[in-house]
Amino acid sequence: MPERMAERAVAIHVGGVHVARGPGVVRTLLGSCIAACLFEPTSRVGGMNHFLLPRGAATAPDPARFGIHAMERLINRMMAYGADRGGIVAKLFGGGHVLATDESPNSVPIQNVRFIQEFMAIEDIPVVARDLGGSHARLVVFETGTGKAYVRRLRPAAMPTLPRTERRIRRGDVARPKFGDVTMF
Repeated sequence: MPERMAERAVAIHVGGVHVARGPGVVRTLLGSCIAACLFEPTSRVGGMNHFLLPRGAATAPDPARFGIHAMERLINRMMAYGADRGGIVAKLFGGGHVLATDESPNSVPIQNVRFIQEFMAIEDIPVVARDLGGSHARLVVFETGTGKAYVRRLRPAAMPTLPRTERRIRRGDVARPKFGDVTMF
């Protein structure tokens, strides 16, 4: 991925959506979150979103942090820029299991991947590329005018001690934290 492209890109974060007609570059950094990069080639309208969880309340302070709202917002903005709904194609990224916690069928990364795949199937949006799941964080750079996406998988950081401590607490090997103890992660 050209480094200059990533440097000049519009950065989006959780709840972010960016759409442009023609040339433009957008980037985001993902862990368990999902970024959907959508492109409609006839109008050359492209955009990206970045959501945290599959579902959440529409009354939440920023509903675009949740998959269904983020997807609706991205598609609606693309159509406002002239995209034909029937011509949109998708490239999907994220859903990495980046924390050293126990992986379960209901973990956030697995729920996010399941949601985005089901959404694309229900909405009949072809997925032309994907890099979902695994254990890496990702830097995603998307060209809005061409639909090209670049992904760099980031090396996992040293495993934090928090998950190991959580497992020891569950087994009863160490005392549970007392009221007022706070663990930042």
